[in-house]
Amino acid sequence: MSDTIPEAPREQGPAESYEPAAAAPLGVALDLTGHPAVDAGLARLAEVDHLPADGHLEVYEDVHRGLRAELTSLDTHPAPRPYDNRS
Repeated sequence: MSDTIPEAPREQGPAESYEPAAAAPLGVALDLTGHPAVDAGLARLAEVDHLPADGHLEVYEDVHRGLRAELTSLDTHPAPRPYDNRS
């Protein structure tokens, strides 16, 4: 047997509360594509750096809709030109 006396439990102070970190830029460089509609979407994505996380979804969905519209427009073919045989 040991003659040491166990220490009494230490009193703990009130639990510390933590606040979520503020929005901070990720520092991701955006390369422009040269396609105005796509570049506008990329610029819109950069806006999320300044929003809290619960605001990201709206921006992502908006950009996604825009990119889908651009891709869909690539599938539409212009009307064929009428053949001109006046020469």
